[in-house]
Formats: sequence, structure tokens, C-alpha cells
Amino acid sequence: MQNLKIISTASYHPPYVVTNQQLSTMMDTSDEWIRTRTGIRQRYISKNENTSDLALHVGKQLLSQANIQASAIDLIIVATMSPDAYTPSTAAILQGKLGADKAVAFDISAACTGFIYALNTAEMMLKSSNWQTAMVIGAEVLSKLLDWNDRSTAVLFGDGAGGVLLQKREETVPLILARDLRTYGKMADKIVAGSTIVGKTFPKQVTSLSPFKMSGREVYRFATHEVPTSIMSAVNKAHLQLNKIDYFLLHQANQRIIEQIAKRLDQPLNKFPVNINEYGNTAAASEPILFSQAIAKGLIHSGNIIALSGFGGGLSAGTIILKY
Repeated sequence: MQNLKIISTASYHPPYVVTNQQLSTMMDTSDEWIRTRTGIRQRYISKNENTSDLALHVGKQLLSQANIQASAIDLIIVATMSPDAYTPSTAAILQGKLGADKAVAFDISAACTGFIYALNTAEMMLKSSNWQTAMVIGAEVLSKLLDWNDRSTAVLFGDGAGGVLLQKREETVPLILARDLRTYGKMADKIVAGSTIVGKTFPKQVTSLSPFKMSGREVYRFATHEVPTSIMSAVNKAHLQLNKIDYFLLHQANQRIIEQIAKRLDQPLNKFPVNINEYGNTAAASEPILFSQAIAKGLIHSGNIIALSGFGGGLSAGTIILKY
């Protein structure tokens, strides 16, 4: 039986590191204030690479590890809330840079849940077609959306990219055992970046984009309540018990959120790998970076059952139960 298999994983971050101490020289904050509230110690910031450039690093690694040519790619999906442009899509730019000329390419905008949505979309499109191979990448240059005078948001985010290569294989067990996807549009105004305004005059002027704004307390409450619900729903759909999940790979938004979710699920913290201390919140890149690192470090092995869960702008939440 043909099912999907992850044949390679990869991640990339820009070389420039910004520590909490550096931020304390720019705004009214401190290393202790940031660490105790978020768990973040540093983040990577892009100086001259745009979102498609970060995705390109990941795409090249994925192809090299799998030892396949770009011409073999049928589908490219990039999850991002910080695209190079409104159009063309970041995925289309990546397709051109990779030379993956036959691949269909498009972006998904679901903020920090974007990679979960994108992985689901890729699986469904491969299964319903004669396509064989898909590249799914989460990539963000969030630093270009931030107001660097706003300590409530600027200290939280970083830049990076991660992704997977999916391919149809003769596998008896499906890659994705169950999924739970949710959107809470009535709370759309709780996380906003890049808003445009329609002017009354004609001819209209090109509008500037608004910087990132977030209702921190409400988002925290949302994440700590709705994410455990999403995870439990997906676990139940997979006909599993929580203790059968080997690892929970959660969006790296806040160390305290992760701890609260672990507590609500009554699961040990050692099942919840983290890298937020090094990366900060990288939105759609968060889960694939963590996934790639966990595999590279030997933490995740073939046969492990993983709960991948994202949550954020939309507001949105999503969980995938997969057997690696």
C-alpha cells in the first residue's frame, strides 16, 4: 500500500545572534525579565536574507539529504506570515531558485499553525493525485515585521526556516494517523501584523504595513486552554492513549505555555523538547526546526509516534499525530 514517508528534514537560521542583553540596550527590558517570562535567551535575526532565501537553504539541504534532484519535486508549499511579497508567493520564488520547474508552488498563511496546515495540505494533495514528492517548509523573517521599540513583541521573535520532504512509499502504516485543525476567526484581532488600510482618496497612495501587535494575556489563555483540547482530540481520533505519544513537538511560543500544556495533559516535561531559549518564536518555522533538530540529535527515531502542534494567529490551532 502506498503511504507517505518523510525522507529528509532540515533547518536553517541566519548567522546573526541577538541576545537579551543586546535588547536591553535598545529598550526598557533585561535578560532576567525576558528569560523568566518566556524562556528566551537569544534569537537569530536576518541581516540581508529574505524569507525565500532562508527557505532555499532548507530546500537545498532536503534535496541533498534525500539524494534527489529538484526536477523530481511535484509540490512545494511554504508556510509563512512574513513572505517576500504579496505576490509572487514565497514558494514560487523558491521553486524558481531551486530549479524545481515542474513543481506546483504556493504559500499558506496561518501564522504559527502554518506548518501544520501545510503538512496536512501536502498529504491530501499527494494522496489524491499521481504526484510522488512534496517539499513542505515553514520560513519566517519576522524581524522585518516588528516594532523594535515595543518590548511586548520585539523580545519574542526570531528568524529561521525548517522543512520536510515527503514521498510516496510502499508503507503499511500512514504517516499521519490523525489530525485536528481549528480556526477561531472571532479572535482574529488578537495577533495582527502587516495590516493595510483602504484610503478614501483617489488616486490612492500605497499604504505602509502595520507592525506586529499581540494581546499577550488573551493569547496565553487561548494557547493553554485550546491546544490541550486540540491535542486530545487528535489523540482520540488516532485511537491512542496519551502515554503512547513518544514526544510532543509544540510551537515554541513561550516556555511557560509549554509547561502549562504539559501539566494540563498530565505528561512529563521530558516529552516536550524545546529550543525557544536559542531561537525565540519563529512562527511557522518553529515546529519544523524543532522536528529537524530532534531527529538530527537522535532524540526521535523511526517508529516514534509524535504529536506536532501549532497555535497562533487566526487565531488558529492544529495538531498532527504522525508515526515517523
